[in-house]
Amino acid sequence: MRKLRTIISCLLMGVGVTNCIHAEVKMIPLYIGSEKFTVEIADTIEKQARGMMFRKNVPDDFGMLFIYNVEDYLGYWMKNCLVHLDIIYLNKERQVVDMYINVPPCKEDPCKSYVSRVLAQYVLELRGNRSKEVNLKIGDSIFFMLDKL
Repeated sequence: MRKLRTIISCLLMGVGVTNCIHAEVKMIPLYIGSEKFTVEIADTIEKQARGMMFRKNVPDDFGMLFIYNVEDYLGYWMKNCLVHLDIIYLNKERQVVDMYINVPPCKEDPCKSYVSRVLAQYVLELRGNRSKEVNLKIGDSIFFMLDKL
């Protein structure tokens, strides 16, 4: 049953099933105010390197959460991304400390890097402009629990 859910999740997210079956997809709920999202966890180097590459669409209630062990200046790029994304940096208290909204896909090398201007421990990627739609601002807290991972 778990494998079937993984395959369905991969298909819904536009990820190749063969790429997805071999890596366990971890999903958790995340809340921005009263808005509930289901986020895929990027907690390994491989998952973090792939991120949201090659996805043809990102549902309104979906995102990807990148988890790091310590706070640092984190940089992201849009290589091989097919859709616009919001890149949201969170500190260890899970407060928004920096954001790049509606970042376009990178069409040619070298791709621009979007580096956090302050230390961050988590990065949340959402569909482009979704942060504006939920009125997310610097200093807001985002709720999620990692205990189940």
